[in-house]
Amino acid sequence: MEDSLRNQYAHIPERISGLVDLAYNLWWSWNPEVRTLFKQVNPQAWKESIHNPVRMLREIPVEFLKRAAENPAYLRRYDIVMRRFRKYLNATGTWFSEQYPNRQSLTIAYFSAEYGLHHSLPIYAGGLGFLAGDHLKEASDLGLPMVAVGFMYSQGYLHQQINLDGWQEDITEPLDHTMAPITRVQDPTGEDLIIQVPHIDPPLYVAVWKVDVGRIPLYLLDTDIPCNNPGNRGISSRLYTGDLEQRLRQEIVLGIGGRKVLHALGVEYAAVHLNEGHPAFALLERVRERVERGMSFNEALEQVRATSVFTSHTPVPAGHDVFPIDLVDRYFRAYYPALGIDRNEFLQLGVHPQLSNSGFNMTAFALRASAHHNGVSKTHGSVTRQMWRCLWPGIPEATVPIDHITNGVHVPTWLNHRMRDLYDRHIGSTCPNWLAEHDDPSIWELIDEIPDAELWYLHTWLKAKLFNRIREQERVGWAVHHKRGTPHPAVGGAFLNPSVLTIGFARRFSTYKRASLIFEDLERLKRILNNRWRPVQIIFAGKAHPADNEGKRVLQQIYRYMQQPEFGGRIAFIEDYNEKVAQYLVHGVDVWLNNPLPPMEASGTSGMKASLNGVLNLSILDGWWIEGYNGKNGWAFGSEALACSNRDAADAVAIYDLLEKEVVPLYYNRPIDDIPHDWVKMMKESIKSNGPRFSARRMVKEYVARYYPSLLEAADAGHIRPLEEAKPRAPAWEPWVQEKARDEGD
Repeated sequence: MEDSLRNQYAHIPERISGLVDLAYNLWWSWNPEVRTLFKQVNPQAWKESIHNPVRMLREIPVEFLKRAAENPAYLRRYDIVMRRFRKYLNATGTWFSEQYPNRQSLTIAYFSAEYGLHHSLPIYAGGLGFLAGDHLKEASDLGLPMVAVGFMYSQGYLHQQINLDGWQEDITEPLDHTMAPITRVQDPTGEDLIIQVPHIDPPLYVAVWKVDVGRIPLYLLDTDIPCNNPGNRGISSRLYTGDLEQRLRQEIVLGIGGRKVLHALGVEYAAVHLNEGHPAFALLERVRERVERGMSFNEALEQVRATSVFTSHTPVPAGHDVFPIDLVDRYFRAYYPALGIDRNEFLQLGVHPQLSNSGFNMTAFALRASAHHNGVSKTHGSVTRQMWRCLWPGIPEATVPIDHITNGVHVPTWLNHRMRDLYDRHIGSTCPNWLAEHDDPSIWELIDEIPDAELWYLHTWLKAKLFNRIREQERVGWAVHHKRGTPHPAVGGAFLNPSVLTIGFARRFSTYKRASLIFEDLERLKRILNNRWRPVQIIFAGKAHPADNEGKRVLQQIYRYMQQPEFGGRIAFIEDYNEKVAQYLVHGVDVWLNNPLPPMEASGTSGMKASLNGVLNLSILDGWWIEGYNGKNGWAFGSEALACSNRDAADAVAIYDLLEKEVVPLYYNRPIDDIPHDWVKMMKESIKSNGPRFSARRMVKEYVARYYPSLLEAADAGHIRPLEEAKPRAPAWEPWVQEKARDEGD
């Protein structure tokens, strides 16, 4: 613990001062025994902190800490956890060190505009951020040498408040840095580290915060410092601003400034992994540094290209950042000569061949400046090759060098701790180290040995916990609205019944997600929800982007349906969706509904999280579900409607048919013991078929096997492989991928 941090927690008894070290490393967020350690100090303090140990340690009365420090039973648990923590941080025999003993000099710099790590650090907007957060957590568990760079958003993303008309109000709430698991990075003199973004005019400066994600350091850039002018101070204030100029400035700071920060910290790395195109200017800065050392631009670009990975998550053309040329000129006029090229050569790096006058395209630049590229599901890989084949004219689409690595979720984070205890009892009796080997499909076959009653009773307990959480959030929401002097809208949580089949729909409210699709035929939906003997209820959650009025209108439409008495109070909406709400939902609903407009779902990880906890997916055949669905682990629809002129109507009918003929009857088909054994059988199939295959462990191992060692070899040898030769391929170690990736283009 640093002295400055220790002084802030002088009230904590020395005997349990390690609680501060635990609180400032997000390792606690995926280890339930650590969270229990905080909770045992005082359950109410843990609850009041919203499960944020930093806030709890700052606010808790000192007598509770002294009581814990004098309790022998508590101290025994404390000592065990601290030993585990130190062993974890200092471990040398990690998976990576054992599998790649000669690759310890490999360090990957991971750049992303957002990270979903925990709700106490609101620097995420949705799936892209959670994917980045899960990637870091798994990289830590596997012992990958990695460093990460992102933004410290002083206002986070946004808080959502629904008014009486159902319209989303965007509420900004400045992040209290003292209550988050972050620390200031200081220079050798003890002052806050301040870095100037190089060759950008007018000057831009960034301060740096550090987040410890297990073994992985994450550095967050902050422009809200006095040495910046007022306009520049706001660059890091909000995630995904709709102002194009501000967005460009953000991406300059993230990419160029992020690379400069790592250099100032003495962090040397062999390669870069870009999570989407937002931080792609990091590659540009790597090129500039080499030019400054005497390389030609082309030689520098080839060296950077050979040591860079670019992961695209966006099958929607509008989702790729494109900046007007006049804006690029305004900020890069001093940067062009530093690269040793002229303005036109620079601008050509970001040209979309089919839209040459549209501006500087960040994805086109990222693809040109990296040798390794991938989509985030098998289908998305194919879609991405179709979208960007114009960058490789004259070669067949199937050999366009864009691969796929399907996303996965961090199992220790998203598996409910009680569900984990259940798996421990039944899987652990045969395979004690199952969680460390959870990407092995054979281990998960032991799920079948769990008695139906145990799995079902635990699921119903998690469902009741979800409903209690919704009612508590309603109470808190009422208090917040009252404090702000605004009327509190009824969002339906009080009417939910834990014995009723419950469908969950929670995601960003973009129009292509089609949140209102299930309302296509109102009369038929009313009959399904209000069936006297087999009722159904639906819980919605999610935010629309502040600039997305169409998405807000969809949300408003659902809110108005929810108010109609004809729906019998069987529709609810959870206000201000965040990571904590997501946890309750993926643990507690019965069915996870997903119906985006294909092929716009790049992957979709929420359904993976749900399946891990025994929640069944009812999903359109898009993204990950094309790979996950096996006919026995949930329900699928959508493929037969591809050619229909009215896609929405056809897909809605498919949902209604599945609900009426399969989903609802299966749920309510119960013998005398009141356990739906056929439903539980499908739950088990969902868990064991999806748990290992869609884990972040499988995903990160695949990145390592496919890309990371070759990146180091390229860095060491200076050997540059022509871009056209980087053919997509399936890794030999992955047991469920047999076909070659080039066949995906057929």
